[in-house]
Amino acid sequence: MNSLAQWNQYREMEALHRSLGSLFSRSPVARLEGQEETMRVADWTPLVDISEDPKEYLIKVELPEVKREDVKITMEEGTLSIAGDRKYEKQENGKKYHRVERAYGSFGRSFSLPDDASPAKVTADFKDGVLKVHLAKNEKARPQQVEVSVS
Repeated sequence: MNSLAQWNQYREMEALHRSLGSLFSRSPVARLEGQEETMRVADWTPLVDISEDPKEYLIKVELPEVKREDVKITMEEGTLSIAGDRKYEKQENGKKYHRVERAYGSFGRSFSLPDDASPAKVTADFKDGVLKVHLAKNEKARPQQVEVSVS
């Protein structure tokens, strides 16, 4: 018996996209029915802003729905590391998810410290899903203006 299959003009592109995604270890988004969807979700890597002023470096990390106790900051051999875990929400009885795009699980970011950073003077605060890591600059490394005297 012959059957007709609906032609999908993007099938080859989707296959290529799937192949490249697996090459880079990204998993496809799965629908609840178990069907694979062509959209891919990025690995769980929190977004970071790094800025500086004359006194310190400031690292802001977006960590929505991450608890303070699930975040660990370490300094070792000139590297500042931020690691933690965002836990998956428990499914409630009677609640049906149609799409889950947010990533969950462990995350980690590492940054090389600048030469003028003081590893002994690091503070952090966590508020409204944003982690702020303050890294003081060494006194010696701060630019200073030298006055020229007339001889």
